[in-house]
Amino acid sequence: MTDHILVERRDAVQIIRLNRPEKKNAITRAMYAAMTAALAEGDGDDAVRCHVFLGVPGAFSAGNDLADFLAVAQGGEGGTEVFDFLFALATSGKPVVSGADGIAVGIGTTLHLHCDLTFATPRTEFRTPFVDLGLVPEAGSSLLAPAILGHQQAFALLALGESLPAERAKAAGLIHEVVGEEELEKAILAAAEAIARKPPEALRITRDLLRGPREPLLARIREEADHFCARLTSAEARAAFVAFLEKKKAG
Repeated sequence: MTDHILVERRDAVQIIRLNRPEKKNAITRAMYAAMTAALAEGDGDDAVRCHVFLGVPGAFSAGNDLADFLAVAQGGEGGTEVFDFLFALATSGKPVVSGADGIAVGIGTTLHLHCDLTFATPRTEFRTPFVDLGLVPEAGSSLLAPAILGHQQAFALLALGESLPAERAKAAGLIHEVVGEEELEKAILAAAEAIARKPPEALRITRDLLRGPREPLLARIREEADHFCARLTSAEARAAFVAFLEKKKAG
């Protein structure tokens, strides 16, 4: 398991922490695999009642590691780690809560669409620049975002790539609460512990009723994945990745 994903148990709460601060928590294939394994292990353990996703101060995640995308765009093997994680997240049998501070880009935004509760700090901005990179939405976001935000706000987020600051994200229904940077982990863990104390079977049924059948969401994740994989090898995407990486080097 990569050191860039830290998994910790606090009583009935499992914490999955993205821990690659030097790259603003850009997620590699190994990190996706580690998060998938953690979800599976927690779901299979009756002692775990709730999953928590956290990042590091100033960065929940800058999104997928673009070096992985560029490798696929240049003809390399993409692997299934990303999609394995998305399916595990979408079908998690335990409640999932998250806390975001600062950068939340791409999967750093769409992950929260699957969470039952999300807290964020005032400096957090949610952004999905998929189209700017010659790509399309992922993680079922083309289905979940319009249902949560409405069509126009979802279009602004997913198609235009506009940032959604924390306060607007709360007003739109993307997140539950905005809390101070020093209070974030305390608030999210308190919420997770409260969830863990609930009668588990009643909570499971309630959560299933709220989320509805998973099949349409899984079908949308697959449909998005087909388009996403095709777009990765497009001229538009290759040019966008190279331009982005060159800009980073120049900066």
